[in-house]
Amino acid sequence: MKPQEVRVAQSAARVSSRKKNLRKNDAFRRQGEWFFIPTPMLVVEPKSVLHREPIRRGAGKAHILEQAYRAGGERVYVHAKYPDGVSEKEYERILARKDTMRGSWRVMVRNAAVYARGTVRHPDHKTITLHGWHRVLMNTETQTRSMAKVAFLD
Repeated sequence: MKPQEVRVAQSAARVSSRKKNLRKNDAFRRQGEWFFIPTPMLVVEPKSVLHREPIRRGAGKAHILEQAYRAGGERVYVHAKYPDGVSEKEYERILARKDTMRGSWRVMVRNAAVYARGTVRHPDHKTITLHGWHRVLMNTETQTRSMAKVAFLD
C-alpha cells in the first residue's frame, strides 16, 4: 500500500529489502496510514507555516502535525450535501438554482501537496518527530475500488 513516491524514495536511498517494511528507514518515516519522506531542499516562508494542523483520512481520528505547509491543489466548495467538495464551476451552477442552500459552504483544498516537520501525534500511535520538512503521503488503500468515493480534503 505504499505510494509510488515512497517506492521511488526507497530505491533512491537503496533501502535493503530487509528494511523496506519498517516504520522508519533511510527513505521514510511512517505513522499509521501516513508516510513522511524527507524533503531537505524545501524552503518555506515562515508565515505560510500552519501550527497544530490536523490531517485525516475520512472521518477517523486526526493525526496532528506540529508544523505543516501546503502547496498547490484544487480549490473546492464543501457543503453537508456535497461532503467531497465541488469545483468552482459546479458551485456557481448550484448557487444559480432557486432551491439551493446558500449558507454553510466551506472553501477547502483537495489534493494539495502537504509537508510536515516537528512532532506527529495520534492517540493510537507513538508520537514521532520529523527533523526537517517531509512530504506527507497517505497509503494507497484509498485507491482500491472499495474506496473510490473517498476524498482527501484539507
